[in-house]
Amino acid sequence: MKIGRCPAIGPVLLHIVAMLCPAFAWAAVPKLELQLELDPGTRRLEAVALLAPSARDFSFDLHEALTVRSASVGGKRLELAADASDGPVRRWRVALPPQAGTLRLEYGGTLPALKRSLGERGVLGALPPMAAPEGSFLPSGGAWYPQPAARFTYKVNLSVPAGQRALVAGRLLSEHVPADDTERYRASFEFLHSADGIDLMAGPWLVREQSLARANGKPVRLRTYFTRELDASAGLADAYLDDMRRYIELYSAQIGAYPFTEFSVVAGPLPTGFGMPTLTYLGAGVLKLPFIRATSLGHEVLHNWWGNGVYVDYASGNWCEGLTTFMADYAYKERESDEAARQMRLGWLRDFAALPPAGQQPLAAFRSRTHGASAALGYGKSAMVFVMLRDTIGSAAFERGLRAFWSRHRFTTASWDDLRRAFEQSSGQPLTAFFAQWLNRTDAPAVKIAAARATQQGGTAALALDLEQGSAPYALRLPLEIVRDGHSETRWIDSRRAHEVVTLAVEGAPQGVRLDPGLRVWRLLERSQLPPILRQWIVAAAPRLMIASSSAEVREAASALALRLFETAPRTVGPGELDREGGPLLLAGLHADVDAVLATAGLPPSPPSLAAFEGSAKVWTIARAGAAPLAVVSGADANALRALLRPLPHYGARSWLVFDGSRMLAGGVWPGSVPLIPVQDR
Repeated sequence: MKIGRCPAIGPVLLHIVAMLCPAFAWAAVPKLELQLELDPGTRRLEAVALLAPSARDFSFDLHEALTVRSASVGGKRLELAADASDGPVRRWRVALPPQAGTLRLEYGGTLPALKRSLGERGVLGALPPMAAPEGSFLPSGGAWYPQPAARFTYKVNLSVPAGQRALVAGRLLSEHVPADDTERYRASFEFLHSADGIDLMAGPWLVREQSLARANGKPVRLRTYFTRELDASAGLADAYLDDMRRYIELYSAQIGAYPFTEFSVVAGPLPTGFGMPTLTYLGAGVLKLPFIRATSLGHEVLHNWWGNGVYVDYASGNWCEGLTTFMADYAYKERESDEAARQMRLGWLRDFAALPPAGQQPLAAFRSRTHGASAALGYGKSAMVFVMLRDTIGSAAFERGLRAFWSRHRFTTASWDDLRRAFEQSSGQPLTAFFAQWLNRTDAPAVKIAAARATQQGGTAALALDLEQGSAPYALRLPLEIVRDGHSETRWIDSRRAHEVVTLAVEGAPQGVRLDPGLRVWRLLERSQLPPILRQWIVAAAPRLMIASSSAEVREAASALALRLFETAPRTVGPGELDREGGPLLLAGLHADVDAVLATAGLPPSPPSLAAFEGSAKVWTIARAGAAPLAVVSGADANALRALLRPLPHYGARSWLVFDGSRMLAGGVWPGSVPLIPVQDR
C-alpha cells in the first residue's frame, strides 16, 4: 500500500502515527546519504555527503585527518569556514542560502593507522577512525562523517578494493562481489529507523550466509564476516549462523518479532565487543572461544531489542545493559542450574563489595561501561534489580511487562520510569518506592539476623527474628531458610526498619535460620561470604606494588603487568610496607623471590590447591587481619609475567589462577558460606 503525505498532527498522536505511518516516521527524521571510497592499504578515504540541514548556519565536526574540499547546493558552491582543531576534531561551518535544498559536501583524507596495541580498556574510550589492510574501524563517535542531527536515517554506498569487504549497520540493499582484482567491492546499506551514529567496518573477510524464515515478514539475512583463518576453522561459521538463528527465535518468542532484516557477526582486529543494530563486531582473537557463542553472542543479539530497538534515555540512566545481562548472561546460568545462577549473583555482590567508596555511585548515574566500577553497577546491580523485581511481581507479570514495554516503546527513547510503568501495569502493583531505592541510593543494605528465638506451641512454634539493618533502612523482601531435623523450607519476610522483630508460625522445632542463602537480594555480604577477589585490586583507589625480584627485566615486566591490571596507577613500595594497612597490595616476582618475601613476613607460600597444576605463573589472593589484602603474582621468569598482560585483567571475579603462558589452566574463588543462625528456645 502506498502511503501519501500524512496530515498535520498534534504531539499526543505523534508516536501513534509514527508507528502506523512509516513514511511519516521516516520523513520526520533528517536523512544522510554517504558515498564512500576507502582504501585500507593507503588509509585514504574519499567521501561525498548529501544532507538537508535543519538550520541555515550549519556546523559539523570532522576528524582532523579529513578536509572538506567543497560544499554546494544545486551545483552552486558555498563558502566554508573551519575552526582551529579542538584535540583531534575540527568544527566546520557553512552558511546555506534561503530555502536551500540538499547540501553536498565533498571531503577526504588519510585516516590514522589502526592502533594494534589497544587493549580492552583502550577500546572502551573514544576511538578515532582507523584503517589498515587487516581491518578498518570507523566508529560512530570518530567524526568521520557530517552528522545532520542527534538522530537521523541514512543510506551508505561503500567501495573498497577487491580483497576487502565493508559494511555498516542496516539493510543490505545491493552488493557487487568483484570477479577479479581489477574491480572493487561495492555495497549499499540503508537504515530507516532513527540512528544516533554510523559505525563502518572493513576487512579481508570471507562471507557466509543463511536465511531465517519468518511467518510474518521478509526472511532475516544471517551472515558471518570472518578472516580467512576463522573461516577455515571447521564448522565455526556454520555454528555461529545456527546460534544467531537460535537466539533470534528465542528472543522473538519472549519479547516480540525481531525488529531488523539481518544480523551479522563481524571479526575485528581489536579486542572489541560492540553491539550495533543488525550486527556485532567482535575481536577475531576470541571468536573461537566457546563462551562467546554460549553467552556473548546472545547478549549482542538481544541488544537489537534493548538499546538498538528501544533507545536509552541516558539522561535518566542506562537500563538496557542490566536488562540485557539479566535476559541473556544470567538467563543462560539459570538454564544451566540453580547453583550456576547463584554463583553469578554472588559474583555481582562480590564485585560491588570490592568497590572503593568513590566507586559506589547510584545506578541512575550509570551511562556506559568505562571501567570495572561502572560495570559492577551498570551490569551487575542493574541485572540484580530485575532479579528482585521478578521475585516481587512474579514471572508471569514480569514477562507481560517486558512485552508491553517493547510494544509501547519500539524505536523510541525510553527511561527507567517507562520500564516502571510497564511493570506496574502488568502486575497491578505500585513500584515507585522499589525503583527509587535501587536506582537512587549509593549504598547497599547491610541486613542481618541479630538473634532468633522460638516458643513451642504444641506441634508448631512461634519463630521470632531480631532483624537489623542500619540507620537508613531499605524496604526489603527477603528469603529466609528455616532448618529443622535435617530439612529446610524457604519463607519470605519483609524488613523496613533499622531494628525490628519479625514473627513467623512454623511447623516443628526450628534449629537454625539463614537469611537469603540464595543471594537473591542486593546487599552487603558478611565478611565470611567475601573472600578476596582480584576485582579489589583492579578498582582500588590507591593500589600499591611490591616487586620481589631484583632483576631489571623482571621488575620491568612486573611494573607493566601492574599498570595493565590496576585501573589507577599503583605506588611502588618496599618490603617494609608488607604488613602496613593501606590500599590493596600486589606482590609480584619470580617464584623463589616471592616465596622468600612471604616466608620473611610469616605468610604461607602458594596454596596447596594451586600445586596440582603445572604452569608458568600463579596468582592468588590473601585476606589478612590488621593488614591490607594481598594479591600475589609468581612467575617462572619475566616472560611468564609478560604473558599475563592481556588475560589477567579479565579475571577480576577470581581469587586464584594458574596460567601456562597466556592460557589459563585453572582458577576459582576461595569458598564462603552463609552463616546458620541457631534458634534459641525461650
